[in-house]
Amino acid sequence: MIDREARFRIGQVVRHRVHPFRGVVLDVDPTFSSSEEWWLAIPEAVRPRKDQPYYHVLAENATTHYLAYVSEQNLLPDESGDPVRHPEVSRLFGALHDGLYAPRRHHSH
Repeated sequence: MIDREARFRIGQVVRHRVHPFRGVVLDVDPTFSSSEEWWLAIPEAVRPRKDQPYYHVLAENATTHYLAYVSEQNLLPDESGDPVRHPEVSRLFGALHDGLYAPRRHHSH
């Protein structure tokens, strides 16, 4: 397997290439790390490869917000400049600047 850097950064605003949602990258897995059942539930014709980065995204669409798990091949940078309304964004990130939210610093005790 070839190691490569993730295309998107934590805090970056992205949108799905096919489905109508956008969100903020929360975390990145170097390769697929969800369940086999989850992966097999995706129709084979559109099932993404496992050997690419996968992103945990604080996602929103026109009606709701949720946590999405998305392959790199299915994400694009969101260039709208609009903030993401997902309620966890303000808890985990600071200001939005040039399509990137600044992660909040967490203090350990």
